[in-house]
Amino acid sequence: MSVPSQKHDVFQAIADPTRRQVLKLLREQELPVTVISGHFPMSRTAVSKHLRILSDAGLVKERKVGRETRYRLEAEPLMELKRWLSYYERYWENKLNALKRFVESDDEEGGNPFSALELAEPAEQE
Repeated sequence: MSVPSQKHDVFQAIADPTRRQVLKLLREQELPVTVISGHFPMSRTAVSKHLRILSDAGLVKERKVGRETRYRLEAEPLMELKRWLSYYERYWENKLNALKRFVESDDEEGGNPFSALELAEPAEQE
């Protein structure tokens, strides 16, 4: 049995600042769309569209409570994203450490091109 494909992936879902803010709102508790939409200068329909994208990406789950639909954060897709990014983080750290060693070694040898620069006084305006 195949797993149904998601309409939106996590990257698409978190690319929008409004959706990131919705996730922040849902990190502590589940909320109905009426409460969520009260935090944004847009219609409830627009907020519902954002919630649908988050739901499609697996970042939000919904449940019915009476006539109300409540939404809650589903953090597992974010953890998968964190694991993916952490793999590449070591490359960033290696490059930054190499740059630091380069700058510090030039400075110790007196070869830092920036060490000879003096800040010039701005010219007086007439």
